[in-house]
Amino acid sequence: MLNPRAELLLKTLIERYIADGQPVGSRTLARQAGLDISPATVRNVMVDLEEMGLVRSPHTSAGRVPTQLGYRFFVDTLLKVRPLDVREVRLLEGELASAHDPHELIETASHLLSEISRLTGVVMVPRRDEQAAFRHIDFLALSGRRILVILVTQDGHVDNRIITTDRDYSPAELTQAANYFNESYAGMLLANVKRALVSEMQQASDDMQRIIRLAVEMARQAFASEPKEGDELLLSGESNLMDVPDLGDVKKLRRLFDAFNTKRDLLHLLDRSMRVNGIKIFIGAESGYEVLEDCSVVTAPYSVDKQVVGTLGVIGPTRMPYEHIIPIVDLTARLLSSALTLQTGAGQPPRLESSRS
Repeated sequence: MLNPRAELLLKTLIERYIADGQPVGSRTLARQAGLDISPATVRNVMVDLEEMGLVRSPHTSAGRVPTQLGYRFFVDTLLKVRPLDVREVRLLEGELASAHDPHELIETASHLLSEISRLTGVVMVPRRDEQAAFRHIDFLALSGRRILVILVTQDGHVDNRIITTDRDYSPAELTQAANYFNESYAGMLLANVKRALVSEMQQASDDMQRIIRLAVEMARQAFASEPKEGDELLLSGESNLMDVPDLGDVKKLRRLFDAFNTKRDLLHLLDRSMRVNGIKIFIGAESGYEVLEDCSVVTAPYSVDKQVVGTLGVIGPTRMPYEHIIPIVDLTARLLSSALTLQTGAGQPPRLESSRS
């Protein structure tokens, strides 16, 4: 436990260090804190904080900087989150409201997290659960003999897949194929639908109706085209971290960007965050991954119809403006949840006014 004076000095030190990235000396700290105490008294308090592991001296007589433990105490005890600027709120609301489909929503959320925080935005894409029940499928013709398959589950999850066919199909044929599939498989678990598709293909004969064969073949391709590892994660603004002095070491940046490319560790981290209600902050080594030891990751889960389906967040240096980043992540998660619920509500698939290949 810290006394009020020590708390104020620690809070002032961390806020000053976040602002300019320079070690904070006792004289500057006494002046910034607004306390009528001598620099010698401040130095005594700093010695106590250093012994507690909350601050450290990077160089002799160079002032102090916060440690990972100091940041953790600051975030948990001393931090006062400030409201977002009205322009930032309007940007988030407007951009997310204008997205046409769930995939575009998630892409937009990742971009906005990066744009507003000026760090790296990350969104974990909902993964298909084979224990979810199938509700609805739609086939939408694209150019070049490509078909957009829109799969909706009973829990409101929407999965878009693009497949390629051996010839062009008319909208009427695609509607007939979707109707057959929905009548045959609605309410079945996805795992059972996959097994049924394999069985139907094995039993297919020349006299099977052409529309049935079409429906089964297109659905089989869609179910087989599971995302590759790493496709479940959308990152935006990675280059923003190149302008952060704390991460300016070329080797550190290379290792960090390699982690962004493989995405495996980030996926595990965000997956852990799905079990947390509300904001979760990993500071430095708390993530469990060496490559993130100089970074903090601020995350929040998002949901569809009150069921958590993914996580989003911001990645930046441990010296990030937490009082600003936390509300960005929190509001983005809540707005994304509302938008996804609206698009997948009332048992209907989303209307796709535009599509992405």
